[in-house]
Amino acid sequence: VQLQASGGGLVQVGGSLTLSCAASGLTFSSYTMGWFRQAPGKEREFLAMISLSGGSTYYADSVKGRFTISRDNAKNTVYLQMNSLKLEDTAVYYCAAARKWRQTAISYDYWGQGTQVTVSS
Repeated sequence: VQLQASGGGLVQVGGSLTLSCAASGLTFSSYTMGWFRQAPGKEREFLAMISLSGGSTYYADSVKGRFTISRDNAKNTVYLQMNSLKLEDTAVYYCAAARKWRQTAISYDYWGQGTQVTVSS
């Protein structure tokens, strides 16, 4: 199983960025997909998750209204659209796949390698 996250980079405060995560080696449409992030010295933080068909989503309060998770099962890809970025959004962002509808990191079976997002002033 491989989850390949991409799309990270350097963006200014207030800017936007879209992350992608391409999955292979698993039945993508059978997994809840989630996005997490981890800043230096901090624990991994849940951001968003999306159900198997994409019909349901759930967000952490810290990103609700600014971030949007979506998926394309035909392309085995999950996305995270990030708007109105803040300095505190700087972190390594990870995609992950879970067999259950959970927001805890320990519930996720597979993880991508992470992509760095840096928000500058």
